[in-house]
Amino acid sequence: MDIYEIMKVLPHRYPFLLVDRILELEPGKRALGIKNLTVNEPFFTGHFPERPIFPGVLMVEAMAQVGACALFGGGNYQGQLGFLAGIDKVRVRRQAIPGDTLLITTEVVKIKGSFGWFKGEIRVQDSLVCSAELMFGMEKPSRKDE
Repeated sequence: MDIYEIMKVLPHRYPFLLVDRILELEPGKRALGIKNLTVNEPFFTGHFPERPIFPGVLMVEAMAQVGACALFGGGNYQGQLGFLAGIDKVRVRRQAIPGDTLLITTEVVKIKGSFGWFKGEIRVQDSLVCSAELMFGMEKPSRKDE
């Protein structure tokens, strides 16, 4: 999926759209996306001015967005909206900085009713940067969104 296809799936826009491309997609199962970090990202201005570091909470959000592409990018749940409902077992193992390309992998673990769970991981090259388990709620778009 290129950025235009991603924007059809996700409601997020700049500066909060945190996935640049989906490289691999198995709808309803898993996705591999990338985020290229540049020094021009707005969050680097304040986090931190002399030593820019990608915030851990935004790593979690990037995993959530790639997870949403995995679930809502095709298959049975295409066209639905997802909302982050829970986060467990978050571990930030190293910093991500300008110039890094984040490889974001998500795998849908379970869906029950209008809730689902997935595991996510972010790597830079072969190094694990962040991992988490996320829970999300789903709802169909309102008439206004259709």
